[in-house]
Order: sequence, then structure tokens, then C-alpha cells
Amino acid sequence: MDFYKMNINGHDIQIADYPGVNGTIIAMHGLTGTHKNMHYYAEKFKGNYRFLAVDLRGRGNSAETDAEPSIFKHAEDILGLIKALKIDNPILLGYSMGAFIAAIVASKLTSTKAVILLDGAAKASDHQRSIVKPSLSRLSKEFTSKEHYVSEIQKIYTNLGIEWNNVLQKTVEYEVEFVGDHWENKSTESRIIADFESFFTFDPEEICSQIDCPVLLVYAKGDIGSMPPLFYLTDYEQTRQSTKFIETVISDCNHYTMVFENRDDINKYIEVFLGEIA
Repeated sequence: MDFYKMNINGHDIQIADYPGVNGTIIAMHGLTGTHKNMHYYAEKFKGNYRFLAVDLRGRGNSAETDAEPSIFKHAEDILGLIKALKIDNPILLGYSMGAFIAAIVASKLTSTKAVILLDGAAKASDHQRSIVKPSLSRLSKEFTSKEHYVSEIQKIYTNLGIEWNNVLQKTVEYEVEFVGDHWENKSTESRIIADFESFFTFDPEEICSQIDCPVLLVYAKGDIGSMPPLFYLTDYEQTRQSTKFIETVISDCNHYTMVFENRDDINKYIEVFLGEIA
């Protein structure tokens, strides 16, 4: 795997680039994630496919977002990346916020070969606000050490039904940096909130109707700890009705275990889908 930055539209984008032979998958993580959230999918599909996992701006080692960020600006970054790397017929794999971005990119890029939506690109509502926004305050907290940060995040993730392991440990360690006399998350809370609020400007009927390639929607139906699923299947009604070629599959995972566990069921769904479009 090569780990490098590219200047896209005037901003540095961190890329994890796994070689492969059967086309290119571009993977986009969720709201507060980094490329490391896509670890299990990279491990599954690298080799067969070139697998590019990015840190979206404002996360990880990529540049900060614009002052007024949105999923639409992230989509412009991905379009710029595809152009800069001269990728023909990309396969877009988006998780949560990354799924919204993948749908936007596919609506603009007619050469997109396929799109895989991992529990995202739905019609957002106050239901998502009630689950997501209370968790974002952690982004502005100060910690005495990297270990302090990791221990606090471990408590949060355990409450979300996520089993802690070494992969998750490394994922969380990558999110944090030393600033002045303390440690803090690399992201800026106000800009992450702005990105989240842009979910509500996503019009599934307008955007998904412009996607001409096959789409696989993987829905996570599991409860998130003591909370219900982040999205209900009904939240995807407009997405499913407006997309010309869409297949929907349902996993019993929850929205977070979808990426923080090695999900054999989802791997199989994607493997079959990719085989059908080969």
C-alpha cells in the first residue's frame, strides 16, 4: 500500500492506495471518520481491485475544509481526484456521509461504473440529528494524552455496540494529534457539524435520478446500542424510487459495526454485485 498526498483543487488530500488489477474502487468514509474506517473493505478487495481510500478534507492528514463545508464540496474533491489520477470508470464505495458524496459524484460523472452505498444517501430527518449531534462535542474536548483520548472513545464505541480490537485502536489513534499542551481530535467540531447539516440539502429525487450506472444499497438494520438504527428503511424510499438501476440488501449489523467489524455478509453482497457488473 502506498500512502501519499495529492494536491486536489488547491488542497492536500491524503490517500491510501492499494494496488489491484480489475479497475479502481474509491472509498469514502463517514462524517467523523478517516480512510482507516474502510480498512476491512480494503483488505477484502485489494489485489482484485485497485482500492483508494481517502481522508476527506477536515479529517486525518488531509487539509482543512472550506469555511463553509458540505458534502457537495467533498464531491468536487473526489471528482478532482479522479481527474488527477486519470481513473477510467471508477467504482464508488461510500459509507454514511461517504455514500451521500458517492451519489453526488456519480450524478455528475457519467463514466462511473458502479456505486456502492453503505447506509447513506437517504432522506435525512431530525431522527439522525438526535443520534449524531450529541456525539460531536467530543471533537472539541482536550485530552491529557493520546491514551486518554483513546480510552474515552473506547467507552463511546462500546456503548454503540462495537467490539474493541487492535484495528479500531489504530483507527482511533490516527484521529488525534498533539496541539499546544494537550491532545485533541484533528477535526474541527463546527465544520463537522456544517458537513452534517448539508445532509439535509441532499435531494434523493434530483441527485439519484441522474445516476445511470448500477447501484448497490446496503442497509444496516441493527440497533445502535440502546438507540434505533441511524436510518430507517423508509428513509431510502426516494433514493430507491429515483435510482434507475438499484439493488437493496439488508444487513443485521448496525451503522457503525458496518465498518468497524469485518462483515462477511456485506463482503459477499459487494462481491456478487461486482461480479455482475464486470
